[in-house]
Amino acid sequence: MLDAVTADAEPDAAVQTEVISTLLARVAGGDQAAFAELYDLIAPRVLGLIRRVLIDTAQSEEVAQEVFLEIWQTAPRYDKTKGAAMTWIMTMSHRRAIDRIRSSQSGRDRDVAAGIRELATPYDDVAETIETTVEHERVKVAMSSLSELQREAVALAYYGGLTQSEIAERLQVPLGTVKTRIRDGMLRLRTELGVAS
Repeated sequence: MLDAVTADAEPDAAVQTEVISTLLARVAGGDQAAFAELYDLIAPRVLGLIRRVLIDTAQSEEVAQEVFLEIWQTAPRYDKTKGAAMTWIMTMSHRRAIDRIRSSQSGRDRDVAAGIRELATPYDDVAETIETTVEHERVKVAMSSLSELQREAVALAYYGGLTQSEIAERLQVPLGTVKTRIRDGMLRLRTELGVAS
């Protein structure tokens, strides 16, 4: 009896794998209807994986949207000789979820560090003001070494407090472009400021 159930399940899985691969190939060609079908077919699995990693429902839904945007944008780069389409999509989903955790942890670490600085023992207000001014000037000089596009992306992220998605929307450029500009800008700033990476 179990063999009959397994035999029936295998063709369904193989058929679904082929359907996903075919839909992804059509998405790579810009087929919006295929994208809608692909979304309907795989969204529950993608969201389920992300939710297991992030726990938070709102963040999970946001990350799932980012994954589907990435699928739409990068479908032409999918190479079926390197693995199944669903594996490619689930790997992308897992990576995005982990990136969100790392980003959240980094933000919490910054908040804790800022809180610790505020709770520190009394300090010389004049020395603190001078140190902050000098550091501000160093950053200003370092920022001037960035390209205009890098400077704009970094400023919107760190001074404007926008997320990478919000920056992409505001500048009307792909999310990947924003990430590249910020990454390259931060690497350049670290070099200019003499900060070990």
